[in-house]
Amino acid sequence: MLSYQHIFHAGNPADVHKHALLCAALSYMTRKDKPLSYLETHAGRAFYDLSSPEALKTGEAEAGVTALTEKFAPDHPYVKALDALRDQHGDTAYAGSPMLAAFSLRPTDKLHLAELHPQEFAALRDAMRPHNAKCYRQDGFEMAQAACPPEPRRGLMLIDPSYEIKSDYDLIPGQIAKLHRKWNVGVIALWYPILTSEAHIPMLRALKAQTLPDVLHHEVTFPPVRENHRMTGSGMFIVNAPYGSDDEARTLTQIFQP
Repeated sequence: MLSYQHIFHAGNPADVHKHALLCAALSYMTRKDKPLSYLETHAGRAFYDLSSPEALKTGEAEAGVTALTEKFAPDHPYVKALDALRDQHGDTAYAGSPMLAAFSLRPTDKLHLAELHPQEFAALRDAMRPHNAKCYRQDGFEMAQAACPPEPRRGLMLIDPSYEIKSDYDLIPGQIAKLHRKWNVGVIALWYPILTSEAHIPMLRALKAQTLPDVLHHEVTFPPVRENHRMTGSGMFIVNAPYGSDDEARTLTQIFQP
């Protein structure tokens, strides 16, 4: 199944939650001069136009980036990365996580991005070419396992599947355990949706049963972005969470309060 295209959902409240934590983590990690690696298992196309017919069809960005960004401090790493993108591409541009990472990193850092959907991969490769990212048209979990431990060893991996393949919930705890054994210094950040079906709960139970260091687990909830929409929240589970992640999570809890 390769039908999912994030353009219909770009900039929604879950994106804001995920991307704010991601940018804050990368901002802290780049304070040291040492280079780092950024890996992403389900990269999407990296660049989105919120005025496109697909984005306007769902209108999810209105409840997300449009409504919530004004609640952030102007110097927040997420806001700064978005502003940098929009300075280049206009006010309706939106960065997916690979592009946010590119705007947050330095020339000495490395990006490894996997995307299996053929059209999304072609768009990803074109969007990320100026940023010297290595793009793989490959299953994201296969890329992650093959690339770990990366060089440089310092780094962060974002695992951000669409959960279009329902077996991902069962697969992820074992994948994270294996990745951590290979790359014990790596920051491994998992995003998951909170759905009315509560499909994420067994996965979380399995993750929490593992002995993983410095875990940040944070969730926010929000009203459905449209009638009959099944997503009512967003979760992040971060292994080796960088310093300050707890403070960032508390800030986001306040931002998402009605």
